[in-house]
Order: sequence, then C-alpha cells, then structure tokens
Amino acid sequence: MMTPLAAAKAYAATQGAAVPSVGGGQAAGGTDFGAMLKNVMDGAVETSRAAETQMAAHVQGNAQLVDVVTAISAAETSLETVMAVRDQVISAYQEIMRMPI
Repeated sequence: MMTPLAAAKAYAATQGAAVPSVGGGQAAGGTDFGAMLKNVMDGAVETSRAAETQMAAHVQGNAQLVDVVTAISAAETSLETVMAVRDQVISAYQEIMRMPI
C-alpha cells in the first residue's frame, strides 16, 4: 500500500513541483502550504476536464480510445492523490483536537 506522503511525492515528481519539508510552513520553492494545495487542486480539476474533453472527442469520433483511457486514468490518479492528502489533513486535525490543552 502506498502511503499518502509517497503519493504526494510521486505526484509532485510528475508535476515537476517540490514537495514541502515536514515541519515547515513553506515549501522548498517558497510557496506556502495553502498555495501548494490550491495548485494541486487546480491540477486535479484540469486533468478531469482534459478527460471529459477526450471523452467528448471520442464520442464525436475525433479521438482514439487509448487516449480517452489514458486521460481518465490520469484524472483518477490525480483525484486519489487529492483524497489521500485530504484524509491526512482530516486525520491531523482530529489528532490536534484530541490533544489536551
């Protein structure tokens, strides 16, 4: 099973982005965590739009099935990465809420 951190590193490697170091508020490229999450979300939305475009092109007869399957697979992988990060953020929030004051 792939850990969420390994998934985030794999996704960052495919996107050419830097993975933030643990314990810092800033990523290696100088962007903050919120901006990095927004970029990842924008990338996930863009890959799903590309998959929809490929599907529509295939229905019209302008695209090959292998291109559609590749686009859908990329969108699925991107969504799984976003969901893994979301799960880790929720888990971290719940752990913080359990800490005694």
